Amino acid sequence: MFCFITRLCVSTIILLLPLSAFAAESFRVPILLYHRFGATVADGMTITTPVFEAQMKYLHDNGYKVIPLRQLVDYYQGKAPAPGPKSVVIAEDDAHKSVYSDMLPIIKKYRYPVTIFAYPSAISNAKYAMTWEQMRELTKTGLFTVQSHTYWHPNFKQERKKLSKAALDSLVMTQLKKSKARLETELGVKVDMLAWPFGIYDDYLIDKATEAGYGATFTIERRHATASDSVLKLPRYLLVNADSGKAFVQLLEGNAIKRNIAY
Repeated sequence: MFCFITRLCVSTIILLLPLSAFAAESFRVPILLYHRFGATVADGMTITTPVFEAQMKYLHDNGYKVIPLRQLVDYYQGKAPAPGPKSVVIAEDDAHKSVYSDMLPIIKKYRYPVTIFAYPSAISNAKYAMTWEQMRELTKTGLFTVQSHTYWHPNFKQERKKLSKAALDSLVMTQLKKSKARLETELGVKVDMLAWPFGIYDDYLIDKATEAGYGATFTIERRHATASDSVLKLPRYLLVNADSGKAFVQLLEGNAIKRNIAY
């Protein structure tokens, strides 16, 4: 009799649990990371504009829902329910000028949210990067948000080899805080997410990011984000032009082709 009552109570509790509790156990969200666009493949991280448009069309035509990166982060931070089936996130690193010329028109067409991870030293300075005016125009569309990619995109692995502990601490905190402050001042946005340059991170760097005010950081790993991941090291797919057609479909399904990508 006691066993029967116990089983009945457990069953009742399960029925009363919100559906999000079960969804949270199984969701898998690919974060698609882009860098540059153009008519031809100028380098390993350039995706031709027609390939990018075909990818966005595939998402639209096959029932995928592109959600803001903030929505995914909010789930990990306990502020939102788990993302629904076939959810996808789009991100871009470096604020390359082709985001404005090539990516923007396609994003406007499909009305997809995009998060740009920018390093402020390049904005309005480097020939390959957007200007602050262009960045402001993007944010005004309501489709683009901007977050940090450090201040000048250092290679922390190399810096660690040549700097003292104190000097490394100073460099890291300057890179994290200065980027955050500049982006917030120039664009009037809240910056609390960080994409690690070259995908380099470790516990030391994550602790520094937390100290600097970041609540989420992002790596480069060719796999989906799942409920078991830490919000301080969420994986992203670094896409290349070969991730098109069937390869793009495989990636979305969680069977991405393994690639040795020179960052």
